Amino acid sequence: MNADDDAYVHEFQQRLGLPGIIDVHTHFMPEPVLRKVWAYFDSAGPLTGRAWPIAYREDEQVRLKTLRDFGVRAFTALVYPHKPQMAAWLNGWSADFAARTPDCLYTATFFPEPGAGEYVRSAIDAGARIFKVHIQVGDFSPVDPLLTPVWEVLSDTGVPVLIHCGSGPAPGRFTGPGPIVELLQRFPRLRLIIAHMGAPDYTAFLDIAEQHPLVHLDTTMNFTDFFESQDAFPAAERPRLLDLGDRILFGSDFPNIPYPYAHALHAVQRLELGDDWLRDVCYANAARLFELEPLPER
Repeated sequence: MNADDDAYVHEFQQRLGLPGIIDVHTHFMPEPVLRKVWAYFDSAGPLTGRAWPIAYREDEQVRLKTLRDFGVRAFTALVYPHKPQMAAWLNGWSADFAARTPDCLYTATFFPEPGAGEYVRSAIDAGARIFKVHIQVGDFSPVDPLLTPVWEVLSDTGVPVLIHCGSGPAPGRFTGPGPIVELLQRFPRLRLIIAHMGAPDYTAFLDIAEQHPLVHLDTTMNFTDFFESQDAFPAAERPRLLDLGDRILFGSDFPNIPYPYAHALHAVQRLELGDDWLRDVCYANAARLFELEPLPER
């Protein structure tokens, strides 16, 4: 991050009158897990499909300071398992992380396995504010019967679930809009946050959000040069971003991004959807969803 990038982040907030940024899509994990994630990105494995240099490959405390220096007021620690008997351990780590990191939204996860409903309930009882699910990496269907008790608990409590279910950057066996349509038919009260706006299936996931008023979308990596070069957001769909402006949330994918943090903010600004839209996306919508300090009146 150079001085110009750093200045842009702060000028962006000052111009909009924001008290900071709420970033709903950031990753903090146990160090051995994060190192393996970074090694996978370094290898340009099949789930990434291309070179993906990590821009913020630093120790945990440095990464936390970087986010705070950017003015990020609240963020997540998105953990996710790729096999059974891993989710509960990750939840234990994330509970400890949240306890020592008060600006982190306590994040938990789950996997289709016996007992998932019980450890999800335990995480909620302990204060979990958001769950992360990665259909592509986990290679499971969101309508797996083993997840029925999980969705029942999440539907009853209204705790948001940030779900990577789009087919980008590479399709999985269970990615795409179809399984999410089926899931919401069974559990229409779920508060889903569709990661990456469902890229590259943008139109279908915009349709889902329009049909389900509790569904949100996050901007993670969308509209950046990196995404636009491969899975560009359709220009014809931009007016729908305004229509859904109260349910779009800013996300960055920090630290696992191949460009400066400032570029993620510039990417949403250059859509030219207006300052009110930017204020909602970068702060007010998430503040309302997670019952954080509201945006000051202008």
